Amino acid sequence: MAAPVPELQLRRVCRQAWEPVLARARRAVVFLDAASAEALHWGGGGAGELLAAGALAVRALAAEAAAEAAGAARAVFVVSGALRGGTAAAVRGVLGQGAVRHCVLVSGGEAEGGGPAELEETLRRWMGEGGRAEVVPRGPPLLAPVSAELCLLPALAALLPPLPGPGGPGPAEVGPAALPAELRAAVRALVGDLDALFAALGLREESFAVGALSRVVAAELASYAPARNRRRTAAHKASVVFVDRTLDLAGAVGHHGDNLAEKILSVLPKLPGHKTDVMVNMAELTALQTTDETCSIIAPGCLAQPNDPAAKALWESFMNLKQKEAVMEARRHLVEAASRENLPIKMSMGRVTPEQLSSYIQLFRNNLKALENHCGLLQLVLATVQTLKHPQTSKWDNFLAFERLLLQTIGESEMPSVLNQLLPMIKSYNERTKDDYTCEDFLVLLVYMYSVVGEIRSGKELEAAEEEVKKALVKAICGEPEPSPLLQKITGCDSSLNLTSQKATDAVDDIFQSLRDIARARMHMKQFNSIHNAGSNTHQASYKPLLKQVVEEICNPDRPDPVDIEHMSSGLTDLLKTGFSMFMKVNRPHPGDHPFLIIFMVGGVTVSEVKMVKDLVATRKPGTQVIVLSSALLTPRSAIELLFATDRLQPDTDI
Repeated sequence: MAAPVPELQLRRVCRQAWEPVLARARRAVVFLDAASAEALHWGGGGAGELLAAGALAVRALAAEAAAEAAGAARAVFVVSGALRGGTAAAVRGVLGQGAVRHCVLVSGGEAEGGGPAELEETLRRWMGEGGRAEVVPRGPPLLAPVSAELCLLPALAALLPPLPGPGGPGPAEVGPAALPAELRAAVRALVGDLDALFAALGLREESFAVGALSRVVAAELASYAPARNRRRTAAHKASVVFVDRTLDLAGAVGHHGDNLAEKILSVLPKLPGHKTDVMVNMAELTALQTTDETCSIIAPGCLAQPNDPAAKALWESFMNLKQKEAVMEARRHLVEAASRENLPIKMSMGRVTPEQLSSYIQLFRNNLKALENHCGLLQLVLATVQTLKHPQTSKWDNFLAFERLLLQTIGESEMPSVLNQLLPMIKSYNERTKDDYTCEDFLVLLVYMYSVVGEIRSGKELEAAEEEVKKALVKAICGEPEPSPLLQKITGCDSSLNLTSQKATDAVDDIFQSLRDIARARMHMKQFNSIHNAGSNTHQASYKPLLKQVVEEICNPDRPDPVDIEHMSSGLTDLLKTGFSMFMKVNRPHPGDHPFLIIFMVGGVTVSEVKMVKDLVATRKPGTQVIVLSSALLTPRSAIELLFATDRLQPDTDI
């Protein structure tokens, strides 16, 4: 039976996850943790949906949440995972105020050491005598549908496959027991969420894995008891392929392609509390004009417009078209909106400039009705204007050119020589011009280099070259007047006053140890062990994305037995199939067997990769429906933060 249309089904499932909350929101203050808020923002209609359902207010569930609940007799708590650690402390803080007499907890997992009955008892204890508590297990997980082909699980944004240490461990040695406790908990949460999602979609999946952590996740999902029961009766066959992000970090930090959405997400500031969406400055549409560059955005716009069909269509164009075409599409939408509102627009052909888009936006400024009708569209066009004018955007092409040069150099020279070429470009704050690379920029380039090059021959020459680069980086970091937010996270120092040379040296040493591990990430791969085409006399050296290689293998019409795409058996029948295939003609399960393909990038995915998957499957395997799931949507900076910031997946202490 053909699979249901994934996009419509996914949208339905995203809304379905919010039904228990909407049904209980009336006359209550609704508290959301950060991941739940992000899912609501992209797929649940935003806070307006909860207010329309009768909620008195919508608040962030954080340490200071207790003060926000003053006087509310009813509270609904929406938590994306289990009730533990800081989340449990925040809920306890609100209930401990004594005002809440009836509370509802909508959660995606059990607290440590208890099911719904025990949880209700805990909540009643926190409320004090006479309090009523209800625990509602959520159905599908809280997903953020960023585009038609991409859904994120915001609760797992910090998930990243561990890098191999010196000499190992090999994929066969990594099982759930070998993982750190916090990563084990994240894998359990992911398996539970995927099972709930596949149940809502009516899927009977075959699981495949590329990489050590993906292998653990796929094996856990294959053997998870509720999932095995579901697969016996589910109607729609699907292949789900898990891929470790750390096998190809060049894809996460590289400046590939010519995509407007990728640039917007990379250069505009993040929306507070969000991992994906950005702040769009709306001042151009108001009378509050200022030339002060440091003036902070008071009421930002954003990219997620789940209730605005025109804005959603434009965002899909940003995700799927080349930048030039996407900008023309922005102009077309704006002209159509202005015409519908009878605004005096002067249509001009030719190249679209940010100034031209700004002049069209100005027409809406004093027309409240037009502003209200096209608010979502205006936010996306303003995001375009601000991105095109952003200094970081002009740097994008510099990065792209330098990455191409690196690909060429890596093919012709040993790593020490490549590092020596990088050295004179590392400049401290006082020596830099606006076109020079910052400390964070060098981290991006180093990750790109070490990921592309693969295993490196170590020796005195490499160590000497690395030492010189380390010294230059430490000097540059210590020379910053104030460390950027990213450098603060990497060094653990929130100001230049406590950023000592020793702290910077320790941080840079750790980074270089990780870089060596990044270079080793594919050492156990047989088929996908390289992401670098060395080039020849007729062809330039190029980067060949690991994900592209995986998808090409899935779509290969000859159906060869995949070497590095490992099938995870879910029971005796599969094991027998695999065993018999060694001496009988039995077709082993292949990821290209089914009409519905799900790629899950464990540790984050980029806009370019999502587009590449969509285009490849449409070309090589027409008729197959594909969606990409992941834990995060990465930009070069957010990938560096995920790799090197010290607070990644810290254990969440229970209270």
